[in-house]
Order: sequence, then C-alpha cells, then structure tokens
Amino acid sequence: MSPRTRSGSSSAARVIAVVADVLAFIIILWILMYLLDANRGNDFVQWVHDSARWLAGWSYDLFTFDRTWANVVAGYGLAAAVYLFIGHAVAGRLRR
Repeated sequence: MSPRTRSGSSSAARVIAVVADVLAFIIILWILMYLLDANRGNDFVQWVHDSARWLAGWSYDLFTFDRTWANVVAGYGLAAAVYLFIGHAVAGRLRR
C-alpha cells in the first residue's frame, strides 16, 4: 500500500473516530444533564436534549424500567456505547 493511500485511510479513520466521540459526548452530556436535573427551559439544555433524542431515537425506550432515570441511562447509554464501538471499529479497520 502506498504511503499516500495509507495516510488517506488514517485521516478518514481519525475523522470517523472524532465524529463517533462527538456523537457519544452529546448523548452522555444529556444523560448527565438529566441526572443532575438541568433546567430544560435553557436553550443549550434543550439543544442537547433534542440532539441526543435524535441520535438515540433507535435505542430510546428499548428497555423499560420502573424508574425513569434507568430508562434514560439505559436507552441513551446504549446509543453512546454503540456509536463509540462502531466508530472506533471502523476507524481501526481504516488504519490497517
């Protein structure tokens, strides 16, 4: 493999890993804001919530617990873990 191709793969891998990290960060930030009872009237808190809700739309309410906080942690936490795992797995493959 030529150095140019390898460098391109490495750059793409880095971008994918960073995107996965940012997506997971937004979701984890919402989990923390929820657990710390952040002011939902705040525009930033609302943006984080809306973004996390969209990103975790496929996993939210996947589990049902009696406690609301457990639903938030499990539903959103699963999405964050999947984004991190898949993003870094793809990045690792591109680095090879």
